[in-house]
Amino acid sequence: MDLGGSLLLLTLPLFAILTPMIQGLGKRLRIKMLVGWWTVIGLLIPLFGVMTLIIGGVPKPTLLFGVLSIDGYSAYFSLVFLSITLLITVASFYYMRENPNLDTYFGLLLFATYGMILIAFSVDLIALFLSWELMNIPSYILTGIQKDSTSNEAAIKFFILSALSSALIIYAISLTFGITGSTNLFVVANTLGTVLPKLDPLALLALMLFIAGFGMKVAAVPFHMWIPDSYEGAPMTVGAFLAAGTKNGGFAALFRVLVVAFIALRFDWSGTIAIIAILTMTLGNVAALMQKNFTRMLAYSSIAQAGYILIGLAVPNQLGIAGALFHILNHGVMKTAAFLAAAAIFSRISTTSLDSYAGLGRRMPITAFTLTIALFALAGVPPLSGFMSKLILFTAAFDGQLWWLALVGVLNSAFSMSYYGWVVKRMYFDDPIVQGKLSEPKAITSILIVTAIIIIVLGIFPSPVLTYLFNVANYLAPSLAR
Repeated sequence: MDLGGSLLLLTLPLFAILTPMIQGLGKRLRIKMLVGWWTVIGLLIPLFGVMTLIIGGVPKPTLLFGVLSIDGYSAYFSLVFLSITLLITVASFYYMRENPNLDTYFGLLLFATYGMILIAFSVDLIALFLSWELMNIPSYILTGIQKDSTSNEAAIKFFILSALSSALIIYAISLTFGITGSTNLFVVANTLGTVLPKLDPLALLALMLFIAGFGMKVAAVPFHMWIPDSYEGAPMTVGAFLAAGTKNGGFAALFRVLVVAFIALRFDWSGTIAIIAILTMTLGNVAALMQKNFTRMLAYSSIAQAGYILIGLAVPNQLGIAGALFHILNHGVMKTAAFLAAAAIFSRISTTSLDSYAGLGRRMPITAFTLTIALFALAGVPPLSGFMSKLILFTAAFDGQLWWLALVGVLNSAFSMSYYGWVVKRMYFDDPIVQGKLSEPKAITSILIVTAIIIIVLGIFPSPVLTYLFNVANYLAPSLAR
């Protein structure tokens, strides 16, 4: 294992374990956010490691211990996860400053991020499940870290449905091992493609269980029920982490399992995923339109965004896979920006009611402007990044003879502008309930500016990222090469 892989796989757990000691040192030195800076360093070191892997093109696949693979796919998702967590960590310097359990908060962020990274690295179902739980368990605790009734309720709902998700996944793994004799994804793919009959009932059952289990984490309909309450009850920064981080961790697992292990059955799961994508897009957008709470609106919007990503999985071509991977990055940045803007607003007006957003364009101009960019990107307004990734996904659906899926995606994207535009209208055209400018938290607004720049740059200059992702798609599913 080279330097980049070592930094990526060894740094995060070490820094996470030492956070309580750093918190104690910070109290002794009277440096309150020492543990926060420690976390930033703990994220920058593996981020440097993953950049050394990516610079120069897609890294050559390297197998570790027979269960982890350092390749272009795992490096890409690691870059996404580390970047999102870094943005949320810096914003937490302000938003979580009064929380008495800062060492717990930052340590769990690091552990959950490490679990997400290991999911992307896993090419064995047992390793993937253990990584899945390493991501999930810290997420439960982070959701309830405020220890009030709303936060506790959100954590319990998250825990119960995630436990069901884990049960379905472990059952699917047991079935897969029973019919193939292995938990290695490449061996499973070879067995399903050459040994077993194409419509083996146990293989199809395992496939459905994987879709249901991972579907709960990615918020695909009908496995989405926990999302609105959990996102609303969690602290805003944790909501951003759930929407932009752990949700994408679910996609990392779903793509690796379906596109690698179950690629021989792609014509069986392609139609199922297409139907789920339509239901997810439509329900998410319709429900978001009816919300009066901004956080719940973002939760349902996140469900709809999952539907767009699933288009790439439903289409059996490399353009769809590359487009889905690109939208995962864009979704992570856009959702991080939207949730952190909500955090900045909540810190000043102590409410997430949409009515209270009236006149924010005058009262909090930087926050309102960057939030507008994030919302327009989520709606797919050109030339922002969300438009580009949606364009690729819809084009892939047309190329894959699923024109009806692309049509539904376009209609849903246009429909979503109704509630995104309504928020922007409130901020810029409605009179504020209370007059006077509000101070904007510098830690959060700095991150909002960074996310706005990323959204614009990825929309105007997507070529370098897309070139990399087409190579990743070719490695992930060479049989789908056009």
